[in-house]
Amino acid sequence: MSGPARGCPEPARPAPDAAAPAPAAPPAPVSAVPEGYDPSAFEPFAVTVDLAVFTVRSGSLHVLLVRRGEEPYRGCWALPGGFLHPRESAERAARRELAEETGIAQDSASAPLHLEQLRTYSDPDRDPRMRVVSVAYAALVPGLPEPTGGGDAAHARWTALADARPLAFDHDQILADAHRRGGARLEYTCLATAFCPPEFTLGELQQVYETVWGVALDRPNFRRKVLATPGFVTPAEDGRRRTGGRGKPAVLYRAGDAAVLHPPLLRPEGRTP
Repeated sequence: MSGPARGCPEPARPAPDAAAPAPAAPPAPVSAVPEGYDPSAFEPFAVTVDLAVFTVRSGSLHVLLVRRGEEPYRGCWALPGGFLHPRESAERAARRELAEETGIAQDSASAPLHLEQLRTYSDPDRDPRMRVVSVAYAALVPGLPEPTGGGDAAHARWTALADARPLAFDHDQILADAHRRGGARLEYTCLATAFCPPEFTLGELQQVYETVWGVALDRPNFRRKVLATPGFVTPAEDGRRRTGGRGKPAVLYRAGDAAVLHPPLLRPEGRTP
């Protein structure tokens, strides 16, 4: 049966000589400040970014710090960061400040530097200069180079996490929160393999977890969990083993194709970074 289906009206067709409809008028411009809104009724405040960037160096967890070259807290160590420019997003400001204060840019690492927004810190008295709200970012990245001071930072360096405190402002709290976030990322993602050589033993992978979590893990239990997690690791080609140490040669593995761990590899109960 031809024609439109029952219950569906046939679309209207314009007459052959019908004139084209006139274009719609452009919308009226919207005022930048809505009527009845008074910006001066609110106390102005500044927005900054702070960065907690971790890496594993010489078998221990290190954090990137800068020595402040200006007041307040001149001469004290702090997390890198600074004020947002007027037409700048928080993430762009974070990457700019990281490059300006430490010399570490997006393409400086062996892998792209992925910053995760941690949380917002807004205590009214966190900065003695004025009301300052900070958007904090965190990253746990391998292969980062030596930093160099710049901007309002007199010096920059990698510092062992155990030796990092006390810091300026409320950066001790930001650092503690970021450390917990990094530890959680190891529980639910395959990030730990990025801190190992291309071919590694399960003992080397376990050392990464112990370094970031700050706890000793049971070797047989850790091995069982890793090998039971699909896509976490895969044996090296030809079943290669590492020789040269005491005991029998250790089996070598490579990172698997998974990005997220199912099930997660949880740290020992009651232990947090």
